[in-house]
Amino acid sequence: MESENREVKIAYFSMEIGIKNEIKSYSGGLGVLAGDTLKSAADLKIPMLGITLLNSKGYFKQIITEDGWQEEKEDEYDYSGFEKMDAETTIHIGKDKVKVQAWKYEIEGYGGYSVPVYFLDTDLDENEEKYRNLTGQLYGGGQEYRLMQEIVLGRAGVKLLPLLGHQNIEKYHLNEGHAAFVGIELFSQYEPKPLSLNSEKAETIREEIREKLVFTTHTPVKAGHDVFPLDAVKRLQPDFPYKFPGLASDNQLNMSKLAIYFSSYINGVSREHQKVSTEMFPNYEIASVTNGVHSQTWTAPEFKKLFDEHTPNWRGCSLSLRNALNIPPVKIWEAHQSAKKRLIDYIHKEQNKKLSEDIFTIGFARRFATYKRPTLLFHDMEELIRIHENIGKLQIIYAGKAHPADGQGKDMIKKVFEITKEYEDKIDIVFLEDYDINLAKLLIPGVDIWLNTPLPPNEGSGTSGMKAAHNGVPHFSTLDGWWIEGFIEKKTGWAIGKKEKDADDQSILKRDANDLYFKLENKILPLYYNSPTSWRKTMRNTIAINASFFNSERMLRQYTQEAYL
Repeated sequence: MESENREVKIAYFSMEIGIKNEIKSYSGGLGVLAGDTLKSAADLKIPMLGITLLNSKGYFKQIITEDGWQEEKEDEYDYSGFEKMDAETTIHIGKDKVKVQAWKYEIEGYGGYSVPVYFLDTDLDENEEKYRNLTGQLYGGGQEYRLMQEIVLGRAGVKLLPLLGHQNIEKYHLNEGHAAFVGIELFSQYEPKPLSLNSEKAETIREEIREKLVFTTHTPVKAGHDVFPLDAVKRLQPDFPYKFPGLASDNQLNMSKLAIYFSSYINGVSREHQKVSTEMFPNYEIASVTNGVHSQTWTAPEFKKLFDEHTPNWRGCSLSLRNALNIPPVKIWEAHQSAKKRLIDYIHKEQNKKLSEDIFTIGFARRFATYKRPTLLFHDMEELIRIHENIGKLQIIYAGKAHPADGQGKDMIKKVFEITKEYEDKIDIVFLEDYDINLAKLLIPGVDIWLNTPLPPNEGSGTSGMKAAHNGVPHFSTLDGWWIEGFIEKKTGWAIGKKEKDADDQSILKRDANDLYFKLENKILPLYYNSPTSWRKTMRNTIAINASFFNSERMLRQYTQEAYL
């Protein structure tokens, strides 16, 4: 592997990084995006590294009980491929010293170049029990536990880099506000310290730090931005420079605002998210880098083979997928039906339920949260059943987890589960438990359309529809996040409702549900069942137009040009 030959210049900090299913250091989209970013860095031979927490107990393994309730169990973790590093550092939490060590995992890219990912670990004999657990459960514990985790990520991460042989980092990329303590650690290392934080010297130091920091914010939802009581921050971090003008307000520390305060380049993850973020943080210039997914990771085996035959350079250049327009539509259909069969066979094995390869299949899988409106499809079950019986047969597959503390999210999973039982004699609806990377790789390519129903403008970007596009699966979504950029009526999918939020949430929900049913009845199902050649051309357009652009290779090239250089 080639990584040792090039000096690393960019350090990418993320609370979670999803590299492969067996390394349970991720919960969902944010972590998988981080993993895709670093995979593309390896492909493009960008001198970059990743830093995250070990998260040795994972997020959680989801169990759905017989009455449809989500239960959480500790997940299994695969340490093979990890190298324990000799380097250790110490940080202070309150009056205590906490030792932190690192494990290294190498991501090998297309062409043999590799990018190291360092997993921070506090589970050391020298540490008190409460600190040993900090790198155990991802997003576990309460607010103070989360604050201490973020202190470890930002401060220990920065301190360990030179000890790991990376003395000349030029850019620190903060993937969400969880990593904002990077700026605090860099400030703490400046000597001599300014006598006053409200001074020209202090501002000069801040400007020097800002030149090194890049910050990506991912969510327009206020609850998605960590906010901690300033008193708790000062207690756990006595050296925290809270007197910096504008650093904290209302006796609170907003981690996204902290990251913005110390960053020169700030971006949202879609053009629409850029607009929302500019309203959220009005005193800063915010750029836009629309997310992407790693093409090789998210392309099903059947389509990999097809692309190798017809667009042979696609593994080294995702833009080459635009040449999918040269693939005969029947070949795309054959590849899709093979992927669909694998999914149907899996469901039969797991649930003893036999779906049909000839019936139009809707897929929906993501974190169950209120703003994502996962039950929108079931808003009017009688209407859905009418369409199913009179226009074209439907079968529906759901998956996704709710955060352990999100009672409303769990209620929505239970609601979906209850609907599957109540209507099982009329329509096949399946809920697959424990949604993870492996299940996503099976589910996404195996459905006929990918459904996404967030209430605009709450979706920063969304990436599952991009994964679907790599497998010729059209998107059916509200106009939010990346879909505003990727949507071309009929060519790449269909839109639900309007972009504008021009009524109350319940009125919009009813309007969007009606539009969803209208599009299913009058546009989507007739095209699928009555015009198979046209449907297959839509699948081909989805690959050529959306997969060729909405990939992490394009995304990382954009970061390199706009943020790193």
